[in-house]
Amino acid sequence: MTDAPVSYRDALQPDGPALDAMAREIWVATFAHSAPASDIALYLDKAYGPEGALIRSLADPAHHFRLACAQDAIIGYVKLSPVWLEDPSVPPGALQLSQLYIAADWHGRGIAQALMDWTIDEARRRSATALVLTVWEENLRAKRFYERYGFAHIGDYAFPTGTQIDRDLIMQLVL
Repeated sequence: MTDAPVSYRDALQPDGPALDAMAREIWVATFAHSAPASDIALYLDKAYGPEGALIRSLADPAHHFRLACAQDAIIGYVKLSPVWLEDPSVPPGALQLSQLYIAADWHGRGIAQALMDWTIDEARRRSATALVLTVWEENLRAKRFYERYGFAHIGDYAFPTGTQIDRDLIMQLVL
């Protein structure tokens, strides 16, 4: 399937189960090594599943999900949200890039760039002053990607993975 053409569209409520399963798989592959299994399980129970944060966000019109699809499969997505960070370094009028996930088999094909370009364009269309995000300090690939777009480290965020607290970097792109 990795030779299939990629299309982009807004997520719809019926996409929830497939989007949730895809996001969970990517999160586990990327972060499961970073905390004890009990903390990973606590986080996954909160973030994913029928009552999880992702499904709830999909139902909330304040959040905008853009999907990358190949045939009928969701292979990536971005979630644009109102700012949920409570940090004085985040300027008024900003929007938050809450998640940007691409399935590993699809890395290096321009999908992350297409979703990021859409996110920046959409934030500008909404007259946002800035785009902010958080990224785990040890996710070097993601940090480099954001830096190439001009995001700069402006603060730190204590990200709870179960009972473990990880350091995420707050990064900002002034629009």
